[in-house]
Amino acid sequence: MPVLEILTHPDPRLREIARPVEVFDAALQQLIDDMFETMRHAVGVGLAAPQVGVSKRLVVIDIGRKDGEEWHPDPQVFINPTIVEADGELPWKEGCLSVPGVRAEVVRCARVVLSYLDRQGAPQRLEAGGLFAVCIQHELDHLDGTLYVDRLPPLEQKLTLQDYERSRAESAAQSPPP
Repeated sequence: MPVLEILTHPDPRLREIARPVEVFDAALQQLIDDMFETMRHAVGVGLAAPQVGVSKRLVVIDIGRKDGEEWHPDPQVFINPTIVEADGELPWKEGCLSVPGVRAEVVRCARVVLSYLDRQGAPQRLEAGGLFAVCIQHELDHLDGTLYVDRLPPLEQKLTLQDYERSRAESAAQSPPP
């Protein structure tokens, strides 16, 4: 499975609203598998199709699950997802594969109920709390062209993006020429 290129801010494709998935074929299944591979390679816990330049309402998440004392992978696929219920507040220090190298605290809903299609196109409903709820909200934002930094107060947003640009410039200076 190939590792896909993850788009980074300020790529304008990250600001587009993704289109609903209508066809559940082998190409969609391959995209899902490639997205999981890309997310794991980048050491992330969630990835939305727009982050890899694909305008589809598709999200993959794997925050793992605890079984006794051990953590195990728990890959989740959400197609055409919609939050149908949300409540509570939960501040969480977020990062993003599309805004690498910086993190900032965002207040999200503590609990969400999600309606979505699974990878075969069957309707599903799921309730999530804590990190899982935060990750769902973060990734669904990508489907609507929103980055987590957009949810920050103006001054914090400006400082976070300045840190990001500084980190990006330093990385570029350290990279050998092609």
